[in-house]
Order: sequence, then structure tokens, then C-alpha cells
Amino acid sequence: MGMKKLPKPLSLTIQGYGSNGEGVSRLPDGMTCFVQNALREEKCLVQLDKVGRSCAWGHTVKVLEPSPARITPDCPHYAACGGCALRHMSYAEELAFKQQKVQDCLERIGGSNVPVSVIYGSENTLRYRNKVQFPAAPGPRIGFYAARTHAVTDVSDCLLQPESAARLRQAVADYMTAFGVDAYDEKAGTGLLRHLYIRANRAGESLVCLLCNGRELPHEAALVSALRAAEPGLRGVVLGINEKRTNVILGDSYRILWGEDFLMDTLRGLTFKLSVPSFYQVNAPQAEVLYGLALDFAGLTGTETALDLYCGIGTITLCLAQRAARAIGAEIVPEAIADAKENARRNGIENAEFFCGDADQIAAELADRGVRPQVVTVDPPRKGLAEGVVASIAQMAPQRVVYVSCDPATLARDVKRFDQAGYTLQKAAAVDLFPRTPHIETVCLLTRIK
Repeated sequence: MGMKKLPKPLSLTIQGYGSNGEGVSRLPDGMTCFVQNALREEKCLVQLDKVGRSCAWGHTVKVLEPSPARITPDCPHYAACGGCALRHMSYAEELAFKQQKVQDCLERIGGSNVPVSVIYGSENTLRYRNKVQFPAAPGPRIGFYAARTHAVTDVSDCLLQPESAARLRQAVADYMTAFGVDAYDEKAGTGLLRHLYIRANRAGESLVCLLCNGRELPHEAALVSALRAAEPGLRGVVLGINEKRTNVILGDSYRILWGEDFLMDTLRGLTFKLSVPSFYQVNAPQAEVLYGLALDFAGLTGTETALDLYCGIGTITLCLAQRAARAIGAEIVPEAIADAKENARRNGIENAEFFCGDADQIAAELADRGVRPQVVTVDPPRKGLAEGVVASIAQMAPQRVVYVSCDPATLARDVKRFDQAGYTLQKAAAVDLFPRTPHIETVCLLTRIK
């Protein structure tokens, strides 16, 4: 079907939100229309951009009747950058949208009527992120992808990132200009710098990793001294080698140019070592709220065996170990497991053990070995649990499963799978780790139906 000729702008009333915070309305013929930059209950003049078979997409040309929740975006890059999606709405409205989003997924996809009882907002909605991944493109441009594309928007400072990131970014941009270092061209596969990756901790220290399409950078010593001059809290500079023609960010090997290849941080009274490839929540104060909730849902008394799948560097596992008799963590990234073991040692935790491998295999192996945890926690990536994981968990017959999710849709799909395997959703709560973006974390408690 070819593109229909698009009509003149229409006046539409916005009824609610889509999963990315866009407004949802109905066209005169009843078709659903997703509208960029529109808030619920607003009347907007909307230009349609695309009409599909089952729904349409458009953008607001003019707000005819604004919502009291509408605010003026505080970032000059907001329109061009694809990082934030909600800077035109008040934070209270954002939290209401996110709570509803989780509720809708659990009802529509999960078939559950359990209410999302609460959403924990972030005390800080500015500069909360402790990790930044700036893509680089010829120019050099160092910034973020524009919405739904891989076109890099040059962003000198981002209100979600620590100020140190802006200083380090500028130092790299100046170094590239001074020495004629090319940024990677995704289409041609040429050029050197692909991504500038920065981690920061609560002590104000930073770790820089330059991901390169090559084994070395010109004038590495000059680059290091420029970065050290820009950021007094710098702990290390690492080169990550990624010569593959893919859009995967991280490299397959790392070389220290200066300092250390890790950063330390504290979470819930425990100290964690973070290396470049290891997973760590980007908003530490809110991660403490998230993990506190997961622990409450786990209901440990000190006698249990707890299994933590997708454990990363062991953040949840070590929290569980403080309240369980035995805690077992499993994770597929070898560097993360090495960090997890070291984190257990450093924190003097002796009742935690870690296995490296696929969540499904390890769950099945432990089930075969007769390991019978009373509590299983899972914190999978966005795609949710791998196919066989639900069955492997059910085979171990824990009393409780605590599911920490960063994607309400895959969470809801898995809640349905658990229901079929004899585990029913008892309670759900949302925690906002990503203010001003459409992402939301959810913690669910599933209990075994006797």
C-alpha cells in the first residue's frame, strides 16, 4: 500500500500515553494516533507524518489547550537528541505515566489484575547517571543518537550526565582535532574512535574507556595528559578494541593507557568493583531503593538458600547473602563474575558463590543437582528471561520468585509464563531509575501456588 496523501493538521484531544510517553489520540475514523510532544487531556493541532494499516503517527504543530503538567524543556538539545523523551512534562506527570505503563502491561500482556501499588520517584532528576556512552561520528561529533536513527547529535553537555563527563568529552574532542584523529564512520567502516565511554562513582571519580576500530591511538600520552588535566578525579584511561562491523559498543579486549581499569562504588553499605564491561545500575541512589524492595519481597529469615540469576557483579546476590544462609549468583559475562567473586571477598561475605554461564543452563544444572532455593531472584536484560528459565526455576520449586525488570512488556510476558508454571503474581512496585526517559524498573513478587 503506497503512502496516502497526508491531510492538513487536525485538532485532536489526547487521551493517554503510548509506551514511550507519546500522546495517544483517535482520528475521526477511529484509528489510533501516536502524537509526539503531546500530553494527556490536551487539545493539539497535529500534523500526521505517517498513516499505517492499524495506526498513525504525528507530531504537535501547536498546543491549543495545554495541560497544567506541561513544562518548558530545560535542555537545548531536547528536540534533536534521542536520549530524553519526557522533558516537556512535569515529573509528577512522568511518574503517573510510568506507573500506568507498568499497570497496562501487567493487565494486557500478563493477564494480571494485581495493582502496581507504588512508584518510587527519583529525588534527583538531573545528572543522576553514573555511566555515559557517547557515540562518535566524523566531524568529529561526539554526543548522542538522534531519536530512532544512528545520526550523532553533537552534545557538549547533557543534563542526565555528571559534569565530569562534559569535561572529559571536550578533552577528547580537542585531542581529535589537534592530532587529526578520525571518528568511526559506521557506513564505511573507516575511522578510529567509535565510542567514548565514561563511568563515574559517588566519590566523584571517573574511568574513561575509548572504544576504537584499531589497536592503538596516535599520541596516547598526549591524550592521557589532556584527560588528566580536564578531570582531577580521573582514576584510569582504558583503550577498548572493537574492530567488528557491528553496532555493538563494547570491545573484545582492553588495554590500560594509564591508571586503573576499574572504579569502586558503594551500594547499600557494600563496596563494588566496576570494570568497563560489567553491568551496574546507572542511578545509584535509586538502585538502593530497587534492591531494598527486592530484599523486602524476598522475605529472608537467615535460613534460606537464595539463587540470583543474571547477577552481574553480584549486587543483588551479596545483599541476599547478608540475610540468607547461602546465596548463589549466576551470570554469563566472565569479567562480571570475576568482579563478583572479588566483591564478595572485599566485603567479607563467605556464604556467596558464583557461577559463570547461561542463566538457563545454570538453573537447569542446579535443579538437576538437587539445589532447592527457597527464593530465586532474576534481573534479566530488556529481552526478559530466556525461553527455558521459567521451567528450570519451577523445577527447583522455590516458594518465592522476585523478578526485577527494566522492561514492563517482557516482564508481563514472563509473569504469564510463571502463572502457567504455578507461580502467581502477588505484588508489584515501580522504581524510577531513569527520569526524563521512558524507561522504568519494576519489582514483582511471585509465589508458588500450593
